[in-house]
Amino acid sequence: MAKQAVLLLAHGTPETVEQIPEYLRNVVSGRPLPQQLIEEIQHRYSLIGRSPLTEITIEQARLVEQELAFGGLRVKVYVGMRNWRPYIPDVVRRMRDDGVEEAAVICLAPQNSRTSVGLYRRAVQAEAGSLRIDFTEGWAQHPLLADAFAERLRAAMAKLEAETGEPVPVLFTAHSVPLRTVEPAANDGAAGQPRLWPGQGADPYAVEARHTAELVAGRVSGIPRWWFAFQSQGASGGPWIGPSVEETLDEIAAAGVKTLLLQPIGFLCDHVEILFDVDILFREYASKLGVRLERPESLNNSLTLAKAVADLARKGIARLDAPVIT
Repeated sequence: MAKQAVLLLAHGTPETVEQIPEYLRNVVSGRPLPQQLIEEIQHRYSLIGRSPLTEITIEQARLVEQELAFGGLRVKVYVGMRNWRPYIPDVVRRMRDDGVEEAAVICLAPQNSRTSVGLYRRAVQAEAGSLRIDFTEGWAQHPLLADAFAERLRAAMAKLEAETGEPVPVLFTAHSVPLRTVEPAANDGAAGQPRLWPGQGADPYAVEARHTAELVAGRVSGIPRWWFAFQSQGASGGPWIGPSVEETLDEIAAAGVKTLLLQPIGFLCDHVEILFDVDILFREYASKLGVRLERPESLNNSLTLAKAVADLARKGIARLDAPVIT
């Protein structure tokens, strides 16, 4: 029987502020960036101390491996990062050196954008060689993912409602992506319509992100009202998909909301887009509008999340085990 493993993929993050320039070169594939932008991102990292994404992801892998073992599937769970160490190509080569012949590969970005998730897939395939892989395209609708977010949201709602004495509305967010990646060019189709990828259909990202929010909201009773927005628009040229968090906060404040929970449902652990963008930037923006903004705990070491990823891994392994029909 072939030696099997699981590979979890994540964005990656530098360990120190001094590593930011090298990290950003990886993010933008070597394109030059204005020094002012580099210094701004260094400043953001300095305000939060550091991003814990790598060690949290490694802990998530340990929990998934443990969950798989509970179910009788004893395989090693590896972690590879697209933009920092441990780099995906290095990890795939290590897997091959370890004798792994088949791997279930899962990107820890549940909502599938063909541009971003596609980069992860290509990074694995470029080094796979004889290693057979099963790549999970997206898992935005996985019930255990929604359960995990709902658990965190219920706890935060209960705390705030005890303090304020009234139900608290919710703003769900996911990371924005450049508009050009999900909508067609002017000569490719109608503006405002999903971009069609050859042989793959429309890019599902925006729809999947909203669907995850709907699934979470449907699991938590007592939400008086909820909104959805895209956060952390980048500095690259051209528009990014919206609505943005800032314009949505304007709308929420205008509706008379004084206390709000913001839950990012596109991120599975703490990192700069949560610790700075949400906890500092959006909280300050909301405060100027007279709105108290809080957020639930990130999924991080959620056992329900581990169960979700383990379920995806089992299904990927099962597909690898299935007879090949020729």
